[in-house]
Amino acid sequence: MRTTVAEQLPPLRGREQEQQALGALIDGAREGRSAVLVVRGEAGIGKTALLEDAAARAEGLRVLRGTGLEAEAELPFAGLQLLLSPALDRLPGLPDPQREALSAALGLGPGGREPMLTGLAVLSLLTEYADGSGLLVVVDDAQWLDRASRDALLFAARRLRAEGVVMVFGVRDGEGTFEAVGLTERRLTGLSPEAAAALLDEHDLTPAVRYRLLAEAHGNPLALRELPLAMAAEATPDLAAGALPLTDRLRLAFHGRISRLPEATRTLLTVLATDESGEPAVILRASASLGAGIDDLAPAEAADLLRPDSGTSITFRHPLIRAAVYQRAPLGQRLAAHRALAEALDAPEQSDRRAWHLASAALGPDAEVADALERTAVRARERGGHTAAAAAYDRAARLSDGPEDRTRRQALAAQASLESGDVERAGELARRTAREVSSESLRAGLSQVQALAKFWQGEFPEAHRLLIDAAASIAADDPEQAAGMLVQAIHTGWYLGEPELTEVLKRLGDLRLTDEPAVAPVVRFLGRLFDSGPGTPLSLTETLAEIRSRGEVSDQVLLILCGVALARGQDGPAFDLAVSLAARHRAAGAAGRLPTVLFFAAEADIFTGRLTDARTATVEARDLARDTGQQQWVRQLSSVLAHLDALRGDEAECRAHADLGLEGDTPGSIAPGAPWAHWSLGLLDLGAGRAESALSRFERLTKVPFSHHICATRSIPDLVEAAVRLGAPDRAAAPFAKLAGWAESVGQPWAEALVLRCRALLDDDHAEDLYIRALAIHDREARPIEFARTALLYGEWLRRARRKSEARTHLTEALEVFDRLDLRPWAERARHELSAAGAPAADPSGARTTATGLTPQELQIVRLAAEGLSNRDIAAQLFLSHRTVGYHLYKAYPKLGVTSRGELKGIAAQLH
Repeated sequence: MRTTVAEQLPPLRGREQEQQALGALIDGAREGRSAVLVVRGEAGIGKTALLEDAAARAEGLRVLRGTGLEAEAELPFAGLQLLLSPALDRLPGLPDPQREALSAALGLGPGGREPMLTGLAVLSLLTEYADGSGLLVVVDDAQWLDRASRDALLFAARRLRAEGVVMVFGVRDGEGTFEAVGLTERRLTGLSPEAAAALLDEHDLTPAVRYRLLAEAHGNPLALRELPLAMAAEATPDLAAGALPLTDRLRLAFHGRISRLPEATRTLLTVLATDESGEPAVILRASASLGAGIDDLAPAEAADLLRPDSGTSITFRHPLIRAAVYQRAPLGQRLAAHRALAEALDAPEQSDRRAWHLASAALGPDAEVADALERTAVRARERGGHTAAAAAYDRAARLSDGPEDRTRRQALAAQASLESGDVERAGELARRTAREVSSESLRAGLSQVQALAKFWQGEFPEAHRLLIDAAASIAADDPEQAAGMLVQAIHTGWYLGEPELTEVLKRLGDLRLTDEPAVAPVVRFLGRLFDSGPGTPLSLTETLAEIRSRGEVSDQVLLILCGVALARGQDGPAFDLAVSLAARHRAAGAAGRLPTVLFFAAEADIFTGRLTDARTATVEARDLARDTGQQQWVRQLSSVLAHLDALRGDEAECRAHADLGLEGDTPGSIAPGAPWAHWSLGLLDLGAGRAESALSRFERLTKVPFSHHICATRSIPDLVEAAVRLGAPDRAAAPFAKLAGWAESVGQPWAEALVLRCRALLDDDHAEDLYIRALAIHDREARPIEFARTALLYGEWLRRARRKSEARTHLTEALEVFDRLDLRPWAERARHELSAAGAPAADPSGARTTATGLTPQELQIVRLAAEGLSNRDIAAQLFLSHRTVGYHLYKAYPKLGVTSRGELKGIAAQLH
C-alpha cells in the first residue's frame, strides 16, 4: 500500500482547524477555484510546519515553494527567482510584453517594464503552470521578501479568480513587512493545553519544570520542543527564569547549542548565516578561504541545526537559528564572512550580491564599493526594483568619499524611494539632501520630491506650498522648469480650493516663458480655467496638436489637461484623451496608472449618459486601485459609483459608496471623493423628492473648498430644480448666474440648453418658450439624460397647465430614456405624471436591454469577445488570467441567451 507524503511527516498537534481550512482551499483548487491565505504568527508558533503540511497534502496539484530571505531583501526580484524557477519552462507561452517584463525582472533578458506588468506576468505564469490540474504556491517568511517580489506576488494574488491556484503566505510578527490589505488572513496562536502537554511528553521532565514550561511557552511549539533540550544541556538563569521575551530565550537556547560546536563548524555557519542563499558552491568556497570545509557541516547536522535537503541548498532548520548564529559571531568574524563571500561571488550575474557584501564589510568611505553599489542601483531601477535601487543609492551615498557624489546619490535615492512608494523615506531623504546642495535647480527638484511625498501622505497644503516656493526660486533662471512645477501645483491646488488655484494661474501667467517649450500651450490652456462670460474658448484638441509640434509632456500633465478640459465642458476631447492614455497604459501593462484615466473616462461617460460604460470603467478602475494599493482612488471612485447608484435610486448602495468617498479628509483639505459624494447624495434626495435635503447638499458644493470642482458646476441645474421645488428660487440665483457665465464662456450647445432649462424653472411666465428652445438644442442621442430631464420638466409644466395631450408626448419621450437607462426615480416620476395626464399604465420592464443582469466585468469581457479578441488578448487588457476570462464568459452566456462565442457578434450592438 502506497504511503503518501503527508503520512511521512510527523503529525501536527493542535492544528486541526487550520489543516481543515487549508484542505478546503486545496480541494477548491482541484475544482478550478482560486484562493489566497496569509498565515501570521510569532516566531516558532508553527507557520512553517503548517505550510509544509499543506504542501504535503496537495496531492495531484503542482507545488511551488519560496522563502523570503532577510539577506536578499535589497535584491530586486530575488524572492520571485527562487519561487518561480521550476515554472520557467512556461515562460515562452506568455504574451510577448509579459514574457519580456518577467524575463527582465528575473535577469533573463534586457530592459525593464512597468512593475504591475511583471505582476500580471506572474499571474499568467502561475495560470499556465497550474495547467488545469491546480497549483499550490507556498511562500514562507514572506515578511523578508524584497519589495519588487512582494508587490508582484500580491498583485497576482489579488487578481486570482478561477485559475485553480491557491497562494499561502507565512508571515512572522514583529519583523520585516508584508501588508496584505484585502486578503484573507489567519492568525496562529498557541497550542491548546492538551496539545502543548502532548508535545512535552516527548521529554523526560520533572513535574515542576513541566508546569513552568507549559506556563511560560504559551503554547509555542518551538519553545515546547527546544527549551527542554536547552535547559537539560545548560540550565542558565536566562533560560529558566522567564525574564526575557520568548523569542530571545529561544535564541539563547540555540546560542548554547552553537557554542558547543567546533570552531570550524561555527565559521561555516557564520558564512551561511551571512549569505542565507544556501548555494553550496558559494558557501563552501567562501568558507574554504576562512579555513572551513564541507566536512565541518557534520557537527551542525548532528546538532539538528540544519534542514535535511536534496543537496541543492544548505539551510538552517529555523530562521531563529540563523539569527542566533549571526548575532553571536564577533564583529570581526562577520566582516570576514562578508569579505569572503564577496570574493566567492565573482560571476557577472552575482555582481549585485557581491556589491552588498562589500558594502557590509566596509568600515568607512570607499569609492570603489560606492561605484559598485550605484551600478547595482541602476540595474535594479531598470528592472523595476525601485525599493532596491533606493537602498543601493542610499548606501552608496554613505560610502562616497566626496560631497558631490554623496549628495548626487542621496538625490537619486530620494527619487527612487518616491518611485517605490516609500513616500516617508523619499521626503526625509529629499529634505536632508536639500540642505547640503548649492544648486538652486537641484534644490528645487528635491523640493518637488518632498512635495510629491507630502501629497501622497495626504498633506496637500504642505505639498502645495513646497511646489509654489520651489517654482518661485527658479522662475527667473529656468522658467520652463518652474512652469512644470506650477502645472503640478494645479493638481495639489485642486484639493485645496479656488483661491489656491487662482494664485497658481497668476504665477503661471507671470512666467517669462517663450513659446518654444511643449509646456507653453499647456500654460495657455490652463490659464482659461476660470473664464466666465463671452469669449473664444481654447480647444483641447488644438492644444494637444500644439504640444506635439513642440515635443512632448508627461502623462501627468496630460491628465491635468484632461481634468481641466472636463471643467471647461470639452467632454468629447477629454474622453478621447483619457481613452488614448488608457490604451497606452494597457499596452505597457501600467495597471497602477489606469485608475486615474478611467476616472476621467467615467466622468465623461456620466455627463453624456453612457451609464453602463461609466459603471464598467469605474468598477474596473476601483478594483485596480484596490489591487495596486491606491486607497485614495478606491475612495474617489466609490463616490462616482454613488452617483450611478443615485441615478437608479439605489439608496443603500449610494450611501455606502458615498460614505467611503467621504473618508480621507485631512486638515486644510477635503477628501478627494467628497465633491462626487455630495453631488450623489443630493441627487439621491432629489430623485426621492427630498428637496430640502438635496438643496443643502448642492449648496455645499457652491462654497470653498468645493466651488471650483467639476461637480460644483455640473450640479447647478440640480440645485436650481431643488430650489424651485422647495419654493425658494432666490437660493438658486447666485449659482445660476455662475452657471450662465460658465456656459457662455465654454460655448457648448448642451450647456446653453441647461441654462435655458434653468431659466424656464426660474421664470414661469416665459417657461414654455425657454423649454422649447432648450429641447431644440439638446442632443437626444449624445446626451439623452439631460434631454429627458428637460422633457420631463416641460411635460410636468404642460400637465399643470391642463394641456394633457401635449404633456403626454414629452413625458412619454422622457420615460423611454429613463427606462432604457434604468433611471428608476425619474421613470417613476414620469409614470406618475403620465397617469395624471390620462395615459394608460406603462410596463416598466419593457425597455430593458440585452446586457441587463451582467456584472460590469462580465459586460466588459463580453464586449471584447464580441469584437473578436481571444481570451488571452482580453486577459492582457484587463489584467486577469485567461482562465478567469473564460469563467466570466461561461457565466455570461446564459444571461445573454447565447451558447457560444460566435453568437456574440450578432448581439454586439445591444451590448452598448
